[in-house]
Amino acid sequence: MKTLMEDGMRAGKSTLIRILALGAHPDDIEAGCGGTLMKYVRNGHRIFLMIMTEGERGAAKGVRKREQQRAAKWLRAEKIYWGGYPDAELPVEQDLIRKIERLLREVDPHFIFVHYFDDTHQDHRHLAISTMTATRYTKNVLFYEGPTTQNFAPTVFVDIDPVLEMKVEALRAHTSQVKKTNIEGLTIVDVIRSAAHFRGIQGRVKNAEAFVPLRLFINL
Repeated sequence: MKTLMEDGMRAGKSTLIRILALGAHPDDIEAGCGGTLMKYVRNGHRIFLMIMTEGERGAAKGVRKREQQRAAKWLRAEKIYWGGYPDAELPVEQDLIRKIERLLREVDPHFIFVHYFDDTHQDHRHLAISTMTATRYTKNVLFYEGPTTQNFAPTVFVDIDPVLEMKVEALRAHTSQVKKTNIEGLTIVDVIRSAAHFRGIQGRVKNAEAFVPLRLFINL
């Protein structure tokens, strides 16, 4: 098992890093890699988000987009890009790949975070697969997990204990989704805290986020 904390993921201490996180729906990014993004921001780096749908099947029109905008303030994201696709209908096709490629040219990120490709939600799977193609020339691409991820065997861990409560607040900004876990008596906050503890134990820290690298380039 390989453990890489944030210092090991930097391109260089004097380098301003650009990080792009992609999510199929509002709240996916906060759940999967929100703590890691917050740690990058604390070190002065730049965060960009791309959300492919507005998650309109999960709330009244416009609600989840506004919630994402509030959550992005906790992440201190520089900009949110919207994919404009219908919720639950994200396609695996050239249009999506090209849209991601255009964003890569604009942001020129050092690190990319995206859903894992083995997931019970089709939007998550399709975004992961399309991103794998679009990022074929990108050095650092990491998959994050969510409540619907399957068969996830992480080898990269980031200690998020110093920012866990901030991550929780970012998730609470998605008010319409907090209780929508399909697990009786558990909120998304409960689920995320449990995941942080579990991945922390694996990574030998108190609370962690975990990733599977598609590629991870380490400067020595």
